[in-house]
Amino acid sequence: MDVLLDQLQGINWVQLRITGTRILIILILAWVGMHILRKTLRQLEHRLLKQSKTTEEPASEAEKRVETLIRLLKQAAFIVLWVTTLLIILKEIGVDVAPILASAGIVGLAVGFGAQNLVRDFISGFFFILENQVRVGDVAIVNGTGGLVERVNFRTIVLRDLGGIVHIFPNGNVSTLSNLTNDWSAYVFNIGVAYKENTDKVIEVMKAVGAELKQDEEVGSFMLEEPEVFGVDKLDNSAVVIKGRIKTKPIRQWQVGREYLRRIKLAFDDAGIEIPFPHQTLYFGEASKPIEVALMEKLTREKINA
Repeated sequence: MDVLLDQLQGINWVQLRITGTRILIILILAWVGMHILRKTLRQLEHRLLKQSKTTEEPASEAEKRVETLIRLLKQAAFIVLWVTTLLIILKEIGVDVAPILASAGIVGLAVGFGAQNLVRDFISGFFFILENQVRVGDVAIVNGTGGLVERVNFRTIVLRDLGGIVHIFPNGNVSTLSNLTNDWSAYVFNIGVAYKENTDKVIEVMKAVGAELKQDEEVGSFMLEEPEVFGVDKLDNSAVVIKGRIKTKPIRQWQVGREYLRRIKLAFDDAGIEIPFPHQTLYFGEASKPIEVALMEKLTREKINA
């Protein structure tokens, strides 16, 4: 009992009250900071959702993307806040935090070297989602491989190609990313006609088919405007190539393009416009007679001999 009384008498109660008050103030400030962070992140979430509406992003995809971002930011901010609060409290009670910080730096450096690829994947994935470069449901070409985007994670992008094969790309290894369905899409067509055709007449027929397609109840709603016919783009070996483009809603370009080509074929048939096919002309040289003359001479000789 006497030992306990001696220990209690040796405590500096004034300093203890001051330290306790400081710790209480630190905890109150941390609690206030936590609520400010929550309010700030909530406002950021509403702002991001509002911006996604202007880009016509599907509501479900926008909510998933924003929720993922906010959750990541919240976790990072709270960890930084409470670790800082803990270090300040330890310093207030007399613990030297310098060795702790040094040890944390060494451990962080070791983890960084050991998991640098993983960290790179997460950082790249964070910016993919933050900048809305690609999202679920887009058609994209990643590192030369195209397909439908099935998942966008913080570490990987998952594509499924037309043959059903699933391709998984770590975000840190994505060197090229082409999004074919961001905001709007386009179907580029190159239509060849015979050299004997009047290209002005062909272009008029193509524009008429495009205008008719835009008025279609089913396919026309997917088109943003009537097809653009740029004009003669190339004088090919056996055809005059006319180039154009159809702007559509995202991922609808192939459906609209196939219907447009189907109607072009029917319209060309009705207008008598020839769609050529590759062919070759045989030439035997100047010393040789044309094959028709040679056949006629052969038939003449056979008649005379008969």
